[in-house]
Amino acid sequence: MADFDPGSLPDLLPLYYRRIFPFGPYGRWLRYGDVSKNYFQRQEFSFTLRDDIYVRYQSFNTPQELEKEIQKMCPYKIDIGAVYSHRPIQHNTVHLGAFQAQEKELVFDIDMTDYDDVRRCCSSAEICSKCWTLMTIAIHIIDRALVEDFGIKHRLWVYSGCRGVHCWVCDESVRKWSSTLRSAAVEYLTLVKGGEETIKKVTLPENIHIHPFIRKSVEVVTDYFEAYALVGQDILGSKESYEKVLALVPETVQEELQHEFCKKKQDSVQRWQLFKKKLERYNNSVKKMAHTEWEIMLQYCFPRLDINVSKGINHLLKSPFSVHPKTGRISVPIDLKKLDEFDPLAVPTISRLCQELDSISNDEGDGKESEGEPECPRRSRGYKKTSLASYVKVFEQFLEEFEKSHKKERLAASDMQMDF
Repeated sequence: MADFDPGSLPDLLPLYYRRIFPFGPYGRWLRYGDVSKNYFQRQEFSFTLRDDIYVRYQSFNTPQELEKEIQKMCPYKIDIGAVYSHRPIQHNTVHLGAFQAQEKELVFDIDMTDYDDVRRCCSSAEICSKCWTLMTIAIHIIDRALVEDFGIKHRLWVYSGCRGVHCWVCDESVRKWSSTLRSAAVEYLTLVKGGEETIKKVTLPENIHIHPFIRKSVEVVTDYFEAYALVGQDILGSKESYEKVLALVPETVQEELQHEFCKKKQDSVQRWQLFKKKLERYNNSVKKMAHTEWEIMLQYCFPRLDINVSKGINHLLKSPFSVHPKTGRISVPIDLKKLDEFDPLAVPTISRLCQELDSISNDEGDGKESEGEPECPRRSRGYKKTSLASYVKVFEQFLEEFEKSHKKERLAASDMQMDF
């Protein structure tokens, strides 16, 4: 963040939108192969301009028109909304009640601030490599469930540019889901429940038949738990921190463990082993303690979704490749094949990208429009010469997979019609 000054945005945004933003693939994504009449024209865009001026219900005839408007307005933030029954720009002229949100990607928003009660390294908008593991775990768990449990194919995972991640589920059938279906999906994916006042936020069924989704989620958490929670966050290292963990077990066990923890000088890993041994003694005799170990692991590591973002069809979500106005980082796609290597602090800032482009332009003596020469939108592929290129490549691979699958489905549908 050291290389970015929020006050520089008015100078940097025109260059970013004119020569770096990947408008070509971006337009391909939002058109979805022109699946239905006026699909792109009925999509809502929202711009946040300088001084927090908020402009909703923007819509455009073509991706090229959107590109020109973005280059003209230079928004600090771009949000994408639903596809409506009418063009969003006409929402005031349409008969009351006729203007309805019809389709939208199923989206998930996971924000690090929702984990503030279980992370010790950072708080609020701060992130570091230690707590970022929570986002890695969240993506592993949610993505596996989307593919294996829901049969979903096309997921675009994106870093928010600050302290969280977004997921855009783009399958054609899912984009048509009702709010009820979206709510049911997010409810299925939610285990951590209750606000700040709730001490025990994960309660699993007392019987032995635990749902496969929970079992598979525990498997993911187990892979990270020691390194993340016991070593990185040191959740049993001090009296203050281990008392939070002990508050999640019955009082009789609490007293025994507190006595044990005070007696010996041990680290979190050793205390967790002791903790597990004590739990094993009670597991068979105390029915409600059968899954205490899993409940604690899930409370500390399981994804915390913003339910309202996912269930509302007309909810806006920050666009990929938007700039975060405070950190300057670009909201970039995450390569799931290299998920464990993703470093949010290494994501390029707008100032770094503009510097990279400037130095290349100076070296090559080209890339800048001649005075008086009309600007050609298709020439603005400067991202290929910057550190944004690898992230755009991830985006293009997602698009290619989607387009290949879409083409196959269209061919299958036309073959079926010919059979009749």
